[in-house]
Amino acid sequence: MASVYKSKVDWWLAILILSAAAVSVWVCAVAMAAGSAAAAWFVLPIAGIGVGLPLWILLGTRYTIDAAHIHVSSGPFKWRIPIADITCIMQTSNPLSSPALSLDRLRIDYGRGASLMISPRDKAQFIREVEALRRGA
Repeated sequence: MASVYKSKVDWWLAILILSAAAVSVWVCAVAMAAGSAAAAWFVLPIAGIGVGLPLWILLGTRYTIDAAHIHVSSGPFKWRIPIADITCIMQTSNPLSSPALSLDRLRIDYGRGASLMISPRDKAQFIREVEALRRGA
């Protein structure tokens, strides 16, 4: 059975994401108030991208561990890390872009020089589960 870990979310990042969505809503409201037919065509993509995408990332960032892989989902973005290919898991606070909603992160090195940073809420349990699978792999 697969284990699912939600991303830890830093308060300041949640505010930033929600603010971006709010600005998009405001832009859509201003465009709709203009009342032109073209405004509706402008508003739909803005609403989808400017509101939908940030909320999808905020609410849909999670890490699923099954017997062979770690599946990372962050909105429409997906990664699959073979557990047998993991060479190192270390704590980091690297701010580079990644499917992590907190700077309290884990860096997973795998394959031929690949790495990914994630931020599971329960880092210790996540590491224990992955290490147990790595020893058994």
